[in-house]
Amino acid sequence: MTFRSGFVALAGRPNVGKSTLANALAGVHVAAVSPRPQTTRRRVTAVVHGEGWQAVLLDLPGFQRPADGLTKRMQTTVDDTLADCDAALMVLNATEAIGAGDRLIAERLRASGLPVILVVNKVDQITPDAIARVVEEASTLVDFRSLHPVSALHGGGVEALRDDLSGLLPEGPPYFPAGVATDQTDEEIAGEIIREAALQRVRDEVPHAVAVQVDAIERARTGRTVRAAIIVETESQKGILVGKGGQMIRHIGQAARHTMARYWGEPVHTDIVVKVRPKWRRDETMLDRLGL
Repeated sequence: MTFRSGFVALAGRPNVGKSTLANALAGVHVAAVSPRPQTTRRRVTAVVHGEGWQAVLLDLPGFQRPADGLTKRMQTTVDDTLADCDAALMVLNATEAIGAGDRLIAERLRASGLPVILVVNKVDQITPDAIARVVEEASTLVDFRSLHPVSALHGGGVEALRDDLSGLLPEGPPYFPAGVATDQTDEEIAGEIIREAALQRVRDEVPHAVAVQVDAIERARTGRTVRAAIIVETESQKGILVGKGGQMIRHIGQAARHTMARYWGEPVHTDIVVKVRPKWRRDETMLDRLGL
């Protein structure tokens, strides 16, 4: 039997739901999800296994104009990854009008020559008539092999999209063993989960300044203990993340522990502190240390 495998880029504007879609297709939580743009900062691998095929999804940072050292690195990741892929999923947000950012991405995908599946996400939030209008407009953006309206959050349409992935893939060997859903280390998984828990609980002015450095993951009497620092740029941001009487950081820790325990299948304890590192997004040494 011929086996098919390949690397598939998840391309789209920031906050269209690429990470939620990657998690839904892989069947496990491998990418940080929040309502905030720039949630995905590094290339995240989500492996989708099928009968006779394997798709390695590369959840990319959203296309954007670089504004600092961090966003410059993010855009470089996008450009380098597209060059290495066999196919692409272009993801749109059904609740927002198609704009210049979507057209830019479509242009880049056309230039790449990659086969494309067009995915219209968040269709659970609009009416059937509105879905039809969005799909009609989306179909003018790029030549595509197929188009799938989905709700990545609730699973609607995801199985049909998953079944369609194999048609994009060339013949090749499996890149990952059965049951493996990502190439991220435990430290990277823990850092993304903690950052996700923080982003879901802070105000709009804080998220872009938040990073997480995992210092250690240690075996505990039951399960494991994750020791980490949430990095911010100002004392006021630190105050928000710590919260009155430490309430916010406790909530972040509780949410992160729950997600990590579900991912690893064992109890997780956390020791999380908040540290101030002014202008870390422009500090090349700090970006290297954070793996960004």
